[in-house]
Amino acid sequence: MWGVLSRSVAFEDVTDDPLLPLLDLPGVAAGVARTRAAVDALLTHKTLRRRSHDVSAESSLRGAWASAALAGSSVPLADVRAGAVSEPVLQGALRAQAAIGTLADTWSRAPRQALARLHALAAADLTAAEELGRPVAGAERLDTLAQVLASTSSPAVVVAAIVHGELLSLDAFAPASGVVARAAVRLTLVDRGLDPKSLVVVEAGHRELGDAYASALEAYASGTPAGVAAWITHCCDAVVAGTQESLAICESIARG
Repeated sequence: MWGVLSRSVAFEDVTDDPLLPLLDLPGVAAGVARTRAAVDALLTHKTLRRRSHDVSAESSLRGAWASAALAGSSVPLADVRAGAVSEPVLQGALRAQAAIGTLADTWSRAPRQALARLHALAAADLTAAEELGRPVAGAERLDTLAQVLASTSSPAVVVAAIVHGELLSLDAFAPASGVVARAAVRLTLVDRGLDPKSLVVVEAGHRELGDAYASALEAYASGTPAGVAAWITHCCDAVVAGTQESLAICESIARG
């Protein structure tokens, strides 16, 4: 199964579920279990009984801010909350986050179309209009990814990690590949039922983990089993950290 193609793991010798063997890599099954437990704990919070929409909205705002920060933005969160934002990377991240709900169905049936839309939103102020929605690299690899998404029923966090790693490694949607990739992670977690209301601030989880994000991506791009395992477990850790951010949102709303 393992090989290198376009700087990332190749899906060769595809089984009925091409991602299923990833669960046998060191630490992956434990990471999946840890992620499921963290999300389940979040979903029991009493605030979500009546105010899940408010938590989701705040998660989206914080997620856009964290995603933009990971892409180099330095706008303070307070400015985002006040609506005083003109920085193009952050504006693009906000637009991409706002589209999560409307793109969920498209992602499940036509991921390439959803990615094109995310790119058009995220890069609207960063590149020429004729470049929006068009991958600048890795078109065949994106087709392979779409085929994998259509054939796998592996745990949501594993699927999201592969989506994330592929899009970042390919840099197919420059200059907004990171923002697009992190929005695609949200779509995957929603579509595959781990986080159906988009509550987890997974982007903040990656930001909190600091330099581990880049090093884990480098490991993934090596295409080795150990490297892929390191990336998936990092993504599990980011979701767990993102649930802590979401719990803080729940507590803040509960306090009024």
